[in-house]
Amino acid sequence: MVKSAYIHIPFCKSKCAYCSFISFAKLGAKKDYLKTLAKEINYFYEDEVLNTLYFGGGTPSLLTAGEFENIIRRFKINDLTEITAELNPDDVSYDYLRALFDLGVNRISFGCQTFNDEILKQIHRRHDSTQVIDAVENARNAGFKNISLDFIYGLPNQTSDIFLEDLRRGVNLGVKHISLYGLKIEKGSYFYDNMPENLPDDDTQADMYSGAVELLTGIGFEHYEVSNFSLNGFNSRHNLAYWKNQEYYGFGVASHGYKNGVRYANFETLEQYLNNPFEKKESKLLSEQDRLEEEIFLGFRIMSGINIDEINQKYGIDFGGKYGQILDKYENLKLLEKTPQGYKLTLDGILVSNVVLADFLA
Repeated sequence: MVKSAYIHIPFCKSKCAYCSFISFAKLGAKKDYLKTLAKEINYFYEDEVLNTLYFGGGTPSLLTAGEFENIIRRFKINDLTEITAELNPDDVSYDYLRALFDLGVNRISFGCQTFNDEILKQIHRRHDSTQVIDAVENARNAGFKNISLDFIYGLPNQTSDIFLEDLRRGVNLGVKHISLYGLKIEKGSYFYDNMPENLPDDDTQADMYSGAVELLTGIGFEHYEVSNFSLNGFNSRHNLAYWKNQEYYGFGVASHGYKNGVRYANFETLEQYLNNPFEKKESKLLSEQDRLEEEIFLGFRIMSGINIDEINQKYGIDFGGKYGQILDKYENLKLLEKTPQGYKLTLDGILVSNVVLADFLA
């Protein structure tokens, strides 16, 4: 049974220089979009009580509190449901945050990226460092205990010292969760067509990541997933549902979902989505081998790794027999490490995880 839902809010006031996500500076279309989104939810949602509900984007904080409410009320939730909203620091006031809290939103994720104001300008973020500090304080005063900050490493003119100082400043704000993302310049982004100078090289990015792991785990944060760290009790339950290969709804333009063994994707243009929110751009019924490979690929993102007994029981295989040579190879290279339950990536293994995981794919 599906217990999670993702809602895509695709609007932005302006696009960040590194962003290749599906988002549009077409705020005039918001009203029609939300009507269409409601139709899609009403058509596909089967009244399951949700464990998690996640608003991502784009910029969900371009919704009014009333627009949030109109979406949330379409789902069955309870006091245990984790409801996350990604918010931009420059969009939020105390009153707005309090209104979201009163609606039942109980987890906030702010896109900080860095506290360095010069770098923020270079990557076309609309906020400055002071606005991040104010946003976290307002969220806490509004009642939120579960506050996360996103950071990017590998930004132009960013050094390891700048990045680690960013993390210290974030921790000092009292947030309970931190997500780290290495800069990737992909087609569709401003940086793809206007390559910035002074980008940290791969070795420096690796040092940034390793330094972050050492810093955050040294002060009590659990490194529970490749890119995510939290204090005790503040893991992102929604994202863990993805990494545990659980099924979920995806609603909105360009969203992806997974239900009844079928992975599906919605259309990526506003026009196609608005014209027919019930049609999927693509859908695929996963084979047994597909599901096994996803279980491995996603499971290795969790720092505790994969549970071999569970996989053997679920898929009727002998994991050690099927993948023994691969396991031995990467254990000898110290990229995989044996655990009481199975295997996990080492820190060095995380840095080359795409190479390691590719060997498990048929």
